[in-house]
Amino acid sequence: MVVTIMALSCESLFPEATPEDQVLDGQVEGLSSDQRMQFSHGDAAFNNAIFNPMNGLGPIFVATSCGSCHPGDGKGHPFTTLIRFGQTDGTGNQYMAQGGPQLQNRAIPGFEVEEIPAGATFSKFTPPANTGLGFLDAVPDADLLATADPADANGDGISGVVNWISLPNYIIPSSDRINNNGKHIGRFGKKAGAFNLLHQTVNAFIQDMGITTTYHPDELIHGGSGTLLNDNIMDPELPQSTVDNVVFYLKTLKAPVQRKQNDADVLDGKNIFMQAGCESCHRSTLKTGFSPIASLSLQEFHPFTDLLMHDMGPGLDDGYTEGSATTSEWRTPPLWGLGLSRNSQGGQYYLLHDGRALSIEQAITQHGGEGKNSRDKYEALPASEKQKLINYLESL
Repeated sequence: MVVTIMALSCESLFPEATPEDQVLDGQVEGLSSDQRMQFSHGDAAFNNAIFNPMNGLGPIFVATSCGSCHPGDGKGHPFTTLIRFGQTDGTGNQYMAQGGPQLQNRAIPGFEVEEIPAGATFSKFTPPANTGLGFLDAVPDADLLATADPADANGDGISGVVNWISLPNYIIPSSDRINNNGKHIGRFGKKAGAFNLLHQTVNAFIQDMGITTTYHPDELIHGGSGTLLNDNIMDPELPQSTVDNVVFYLKTLKAPVQRKQNDADVLDGKNIFMQAGCESCHRSTLKTGFSPIASLSLQEFHPFTDLLMHDMGPGLDDGYTEGSATTSEWRTPPLWGLGLSRNSQGGQYYLLHDGRALSIEQAITQHGGEGKNSRDKYEALPASEKQKLINYLESL
C-alpha cells in the first residue's frame, strides 16, 4: 500500500507531456539509434551552448547562441532581428570589405560595433522557425524549376523564380543539384540566399555569433576599419563534428502537426484559402527526392511554400537583395507552424520578413505585386469568412 501511494504521489509531481501539435521541436519518426544520438548532440549544441569571449564569441556578433534567435525552434523576435546590407541587384555585394553582408551590432570588450556604411541599402530579417527544414532541403531542384513560371506563361499573375547563387568552396553539390553556369539554386533564408542547411548553419555561426569553423576558419572583417579581426582564440573555434551535428539536428526536426483539422471553420477556411489563390505560392504539398536519411526520403509533406522567389511589390521592397533575386522578390515563407509563432515571439505575432506585421491579417493586407490578387480577394470577404481563413492559417 505504501509503495502504491508513493508511486501515485511521484506521478503527480511530473507534468503531462505537451501534445505534439503544440510544439515545434522534436525529431522526425524512424531515426536509427545512432541518428537519435546525433540528433541529441545537435540539439544540445543548438539550444544549450552559449558562447562568450573565452570560447570564441565575436569579437563582433549579433547573438550568443543559436537558441536565442530560435527559441523552441520557433520564429525570432524583433530583438533578435538581423540586418543585411549592401546588395542592390544581381551583380553581387559591393560592401564585403566594409563588413557586408550582415551588420554585427554587438561586440566583446575592447572592440567596436559595426555601423551600416554610408550609401548601403539594408533590410531587416526576423529569424524563421526551424521545423521541417530537412524536408525542404530534400525537394529536387528539378521540381522547383518545373514549378517556376518566370514569364507567367499561364497568365495567373504569379511568376515565381529560383534564386541562383554562388556557393562557398566547402559546398560540393550532389549530382541531382542543377548547375547554371557555376551557380546553384538557393532555398533557405528570406531571399533564398543559402544553398542548403550546411551553408545556412556555417553562415549563422560566423555572421551571427562570430564563431569560426573548419568550414569558415577566418574571422569577420570589421566594417569600420576594413580589417580582419582577431579575438586571440585559436581558429577554428568550433570543431567540424559540432557543426555537422547541428546540421543533422536541423535536417531531422519534425514537421509541424496541424491542429483542429476537423473543425468546421478550419475546413471552411481551407476552401477560402484555395479560392483566394493563396495555394499558387503557398503550395500545401511538396515531395522529397532521395535522401540518405531514410525518414526524409521520397516523402510527401505539407509546408505551404513553393520555395520560389516572388515579386511582392514596392511596399515590401527594401532595396536589398541576395544572389540573382530583385530587391522586391522574397522567397515564399512556409506557413506550417504559423499558429504556434506567438509562443516563441513573446505572445505577439511578428510576421513578414522583418516582423512588421503584428497579425496574420496585417501580413495578408501588405501583400503586393504577385500577391495583390489574393490580397484583394481577402479584403472583399465578409468578416465571418475572413475569420475562418485566419482560423485555418492558425491551425497550420
